[in-house]
Amino acid sequence: MQYRLLAVQLAFGLLLSCSTEKNFIPALIPMPQQVEWSSQHFDMADSSARFVQRLVTDIPQVEFNRDEAYKLKVFPDSVILEATTETGIFRGLQTIKQLVFEKNGKRYLKGCSIVDWPAFAVRGFMQDVGRNFQSMKMLKEQIDVLAAYKFNVFHFHVTENQGWRLESKIYPQLNSPESMTRQKGKFYTQEDFKDLVAYCQERKITLITEFDIPGHSEAFRKAMGFGAMSDPRVQQVLIDLVDELCSLAPAEVMPYIHLGADEVWHDYEEPAPTLLPALLERVTQYHGRELIVWRPGQKIEGDSVSITQLWSSNGSPRPGHRCIDSRLNYLNHLDPLAGISQLYFDRINGVAHGDSLRMGGILCCWNDNNVNDEYDIIRQNPVYPGILTYSETSWTGQTKDIGENYLAKLPEVGSQLFNEFSAFEDRMIQHRDKYFTGKPFPFVKQTNIEWKILGPIDNHGDVDAKFAVEDELRETYQIDGASYTWKGPLRGGTIHLTHFFGYPSYYPNEEGTYYAYTQIWSPKEQTVGVWIGFHDWSRSAGRRGGPFPKDGEWHNTHPNVWLNGELLAAPKWDKPGLASNTEEIPFTDENYFFRQPSSIHLKKGWNEVLLKIPVKKDTWKRMFTFVPVQGHKGSVQEVHDLKYSTNIQKIR
Repeated sequence: MQYRLLAVQLAFGLLLSCSTEKNFIPALIPMPQQVEWSSQHFDMADSSARFVQRLVTDIPQVEFNRDEAYKLKVFPDSVILEATTETGIFRGLQTIKQLVFEKNGKRYLKGCSIVDWPAFAVRGFMQDVGRNFQSMKMLKEQIDVLAAYKFNVFHFHVTENQGWRLESKIYPQLNSPESMTRQKGKFYTQEDFKDLVAYCQERKITLITEFDIPGHSEAFRKAMGFGAMSDPRVQQVLIDLVDELCSLAPAEVMPYIHLGADEVWHDYEEPAPTLLPALLERVTQYHGRELIVWRPGQKIEGDSVSITQLWSSNGSPRPGHRCIDSRLNYLNHLDPLAGISQLYFDRINGVAHGDSLRMGGILCCWNDNNVNDEYDIIRQNPVYPGILTYSETSWTGQTKDIGENYLAKLPEVGSQLFNEFSAFEDRMIQHRDKYFTGKPFPFVKQTNIEWKILGPIDNHGDVDAKFAVEDELRETYQIDGASYTWKGPLRGGTIHLTHFFGYPSYYPNEEGTYYAYTQIWSPKEQTVGVWIGFHDWSRSAGRRGGPFPKDGEWHNTHPNVWLNGELLAAPKWDKPGLASNTEEIPFTDENYFFRQPSSIHLKKGWNEVLLKIPVKKDTWKRMFTFVPVQGHKGSVQEVHDLKYSTNIQKIR
């Protein structure tokens, strides 16, 4: 059958690269629930007759979500992949692709025995194409990555204040350039939409379409000539649009319809009392589909069946309603280094695995700001590292109840949690180098980077105040009658002194001047790149936390960086001094991971790095990044053979 042909192609024809390690242990992502490695491998030279895929009635070891489970055995003489559904076969094929290695010019599959299943029934990724249109080519690139990492939902957010992006043949004015404020006239034809649904279906991914109403409806109201969402004509128009959407794919292929219902901030967005109940009835009773709405959001009278998608810490599941968790995973707010550990330690729905009410989670990319180029959404957000991390946590599950303890800092060095994250970091780096060559993948190893921090020193409101730390590095200081001692060592490439969303970090919410130091040992004299940053500018609400720094400044709080006592110059910014509310001016070089790395010269042996991080009362993101890298912008790797120490005596 066509699916079997596709499966064989995926397993053996589209392998992106192989390993040449003598004792190859695959860096699987997501890690299977049960895996045992064998020293005997399968020779792929003549695999067609010895690769068996078969459907079975049951896999006894599977604990949850049997429809996506699979069992895989790789012997020297055969490969046997079993599942209870074609979807399970497909998930197993993605694992097979990661088992390939090369030895003496021949390709093998690593010998193993795997039984695997997902912890959560919903493992999704959302792109907001309402604010910024993305081409079909770009969407399919991301969907291919989702499929390779066992996601099963693509959340397609197609309407926003900036544009209604899905073609309506009933109300073509919705797609008129005049109704849009960005990428005017850009929308998906109904044929595009059908193609996208089919593309997802072939990869065992369910597409969830979202019409975000009654808030976020400026383009809708403008196109239809409605002054307010309470206009009695709105209800029939939206019923017609739901009917039209449902005509494009049957319920068994597109079982969910998302109607937003969040962030109704203005009187003109308030719906008529009958609007949302009527749409609930239309989706669930007339069309036989599931309705999803955001929470916090509008209450729907008489609603006992909707699925609530949680989007903020103020959102909690409605009693008796199924829920999808999206509370801590907005890629547009995440620093690529600290954000990855946040995703890794976020316990989806607060549980180890899903159940009848807690369905899973959806990772979201809300690039609110305007963009110069559509692919900037991938360049300027940690999309691919985020997808791999969420693949791991949503498939494998977080067994330990760790609350919010490690959402803004790494666990203690040597602890089981630290070691598990370090091992995942190594696996992800291998995937970066094998499968994402030439694509933005802003992540490097950081669990080996250590810092000590001193402060905050009371600077009496003067961010330029100078303290003795800048003249001499000592273990303790007496400043204005107060004693200060270095804290640490702390690990990470990015350190949140205080987290902007209030997750537990290293310091209370205090202003003043902090200092951070580390030493870097280089095996040779060399010039390398370095990621330096003092504020991860969210790709949301303009330069949120601004104004953006002026030329000659790293940040508006006037931080400094010294390497071996020499002050490092800040970049010459493309758009210096922009105010906070500048969401229509696209980003170009604001964050360290999508601009050219700064250049530093390391001497052979130990090199001293000292950072000054002043914090004002209104400083939103209190953080710093300093990581040596090689490469350009998002396509980077670690600088090899560097070592780190916070022992002051090493360089004295």
